[in-house]
Amino acid sequence: MNPQTLRYYERRGLLAEPERTLGGHRLYPAEAVTVLKVIKTAQGLGFTLDEVADLLDAGQHRHGRHPDAGLRFRAHAKLAEVEAKIADLHVIAGTLRAAVNAGCDDLVECTGEPCCPIPFATIAVRGVPDAEDR
Repeated sequence: MNPQTLRYYERRGLLAEPERTLGGHRLYPAEAVTVLKVIKTAQGLGFTLDEVADLLDAGQHRHGRHPDAGLRFRAHAKLAEVEAKIADLHVIAGTLRAAVNAGCDDLVECTGEPCCPIPFATIAVRGVPDAEDR
């Protein structure tokens, strides 16, 4: 692992600052390897470093913690987030597949065609409040 990454994790509090030799070299305990594997695995599962820090902190303060602080709750929330992204990606893939099959070559010209499979009107309006909502 990159030394800058280790130092960054130390600054963020994800990794305990190790003891040092007289020459200033860091001496990481064996547990540090486990923590690093946990961090990288959690990131691979989609958790941000802030979320990983919260999970590591919650694991160290098990007594009196809130029910939403543990891995089970957070994994459930992350799973819902991932499943929503997958659903969005399926819609995107289907739309792109339809655009490829329709032979769309020019976005500007395609918008004027009634057979255009790309929902330009929906995309342009998504996230923009209606005049009534303002």
